[in-house]
Amino acid sequence: MSFQQGLSGLNATSKNLQVIGNNVANANTYGAKSSRAEFADMYATALNGGGSTNVGIGVNLAAVAQQFTQGNISATGNPLDLAINGGGFFQLSNTNGPVTYTRNGQFRVDREGFVVNNQGQQLMGYPADGTGTIQPGQARALQMPTAGITPNASSEISMEMNLDARVATTVPAVGPPINFTDPSTYNNATTLTLYDAKGQDVAVTYYFQKAATDTWNVYITANGTPLATDVNGNPAASTTINFPANGGTPVAPVGPVLLNIPASTNAAGAQTLAITGVELDLSGATQYGANFGVTNLTQDGYAPGQLVGIQFETNGIVMARYSNGQSKPAGQIELATFRNPQGLQPTGGNDWAGTFASGDPVVGVPGNGNTGPLQAGALEESNVDLTAELVNMIVAQRIYQANAQTIKTQDQVLQTLVNLR
Repeated sequence: MSFQQGLSGLNATSKNLQVIGNNVANANTYGAKSSRAEFADMYATALNGGGSTNVGIGVNLAAVAQQFTQGNISATGNPLDLAINGGGFFQLSNTNGPVTYTRNGQFRVDREGFVVNNQGQQLMGYPADGTGTIQPGQARALQMPTAGITPNASSEISMEMNLDARVATTVPAVGPPINFTDPSTYNNATTLTLYDAKGQDVAVTYYFQKAATDTWNVYITANGTPLATDVNGNPAASTTINFPANGGTPVAPVGPVLLNIPASTNAAGAQTLAITGVELDLSGATQYGANFGVTNLTQDGYAPGQLVGIQFETNGIVMARYSNGQSKPAGQIELATFRNPQGLQPTGGNDWAGTFASGDPVVGVPGNGNTGPLQAGALEESNVDLTAELVNMIVAQRIYQANAQTIKTQDQVLQTLVNLR
């Protein structure tokens, strides 16, 4: 008598229960992927045998196939938590081994500024130079900057506003053309802070004086010092705006107005540096019968700042944020995809290693090609369906009992034969 079929069934079902148990154990493991036991029947025939009367000799475990389906993405609020919404794997650098791959995006910054996981493996990507330009090429461990951002002197000013066409002219009949302390000698004013090469603030005030119909004089001071003066030392207009009859886009000046900000003393008593060649764009000005209002007033300078945090974008770019409100790229994450993900070899710690069966990795940035975009402040949950696994466990238990029953029946038949006299 043969106990082969029942014994193989017990062994196969035991393996199936191990796979189910591993799935259940990792139901709450971020980035984990479920596995499925796949079986195949077994037959033993003579070398030249054939026919349809062969009886199988049982079952064997053909493969434990990983299921690389997308897991649910849950928000965590931690900016260093990352989830891939689609295909791709994070690449991790090992100091004493090959590159490994993971879907678990639980990262942090170590003492040296590297982005690492809980096992100390370093996240790989492209670095950025001092200006924030990404340097694509060979991926390497991402290291966050520690130094602050250097100041940037102002070079461009853009102004968008409406000057009220209904107001009267305010040019004084006698004396200086304008008195900054006398609001009756101008119609409106607004202030914008510029920055010199040291990052020191310079308060630049713009005074708008209606000189005639559709004509406005613009006087500018830096920390109270006029940018232009006449032969008598009185303030002079830095530019004049001429509007068409309909009050739309100015007909003059044509193009940006070039300003040279002189050295001066700011409110804190510090001596600021001169800022030369600043371009003032007034093409956004209008003159309609509505109240004066500045709708946009920007400049491109900024003070120095210290690093206050990092933020990941959906395309994998790591943005460094500074205390002066500026930000610039500090690197970009590189993801890897495989033609046959089921050929990857699990190595533990939510990692996989590439194999001949998986094929070579195809790398790219998140959101391009076959890679999915990143979601910061979130993690991908395990794709284990706990309800389905518990049902599978019940089925496997019944199959195990049934295989044990076939062995018991074979034993009873054998016992009957032994007892024959």
